[in-house]
Amino acid sequence: MMSANRLPTVFLPHGAGPCFFMEWEPADTWQGMEAWLRTLLPSLNVAPRVLLVISAHWEEPVFTLNTQAAPGLLFDYYGFPPHTYQLTWPAPGAPELAAEVAELLGKAGFETAFNHRRGFDHGVFIPLKLVRPEADIPVLQLSLRADMDPQAHLELGRALAPLREQGVLIVGSGMSFHNIPLMRANLVTPAPAVEAFDRWLQNTIVLPQAERDAALADWQQAPGALLAHPDAEHLLPLHVVAGAAADSPGRTDFHQVAMGVPLAGFVFAD
Repeated sequence: MMSANRLPTVFLPHGAGPCFFMEWEPADTWQGMEAWLRTLLPSLNVAPRVLLVISAHWEEPVFTLNTQAAPGLLFDYYGFPPHTYQLTWPAPGAPELAAEVAELLGKAGFETAFNHRRGFDHGVFIPLKLVRPEADIPVLQLSLRADMDPQAHLELGRALAPLREQGVLIVGSGMSFHNIPLMRANLVTPAPAVEAFDRWLQNTIVLPQAERDAALADWQQAPGALLAHPDAEHLLPLHVVAGAAADSPGRTDFHQVAMGVPLAGFVFAD
């Protein structure tokens, strides 16, 4: 057993582009998710020293760390109102933690790289602008690996687990469902295969560590998996935080239907 003082790990849904900061139809589409994100840190009763964020919107050949002291914002969404490209969220970077993370990953056998120029993508600044509007907690962003190997991302999380005892909150930013054409169809009720994957995911999160990891490693065999995630990038941040969770139990902390599909947020905590 690890220390009871370790921080939780979190998988959060980041919505659709800058959805929380613009008008939407229907108007209440993202209100539930916004409310959950705004109350996330108080509900966890934690005061992290640093946020380590793995976003669905950054892929590299090897796991890569953003080493900027003051990252800008990368407006990597398209076709939204002009004011959404003027948003600000001036959180500091955490370059000193990048070296420590690279050392942990090296010991686990992972090749790593550093990026000195990239801004925070919208998988980081859009949800965290709600989670921590003060932008006063340093953020270190870590990329996914472009091969999308689920086992590698679980093992990445395991390598990061010691940081939880050092005041680092490990956050995966993605979506529990990410099939854009189906979301744009705005179904009145979720398709049965979509609901099946949602149930599978929620049931998997609460399994004991070994069973949970085995199921996530083989996620493509789950019912409705490839309908829910034609590509893996929005799911694999969950693998990282589940791997970092070690034996901490998981729970569904947020759930709603938006744009005709079920969306969830998960917390792993002692």
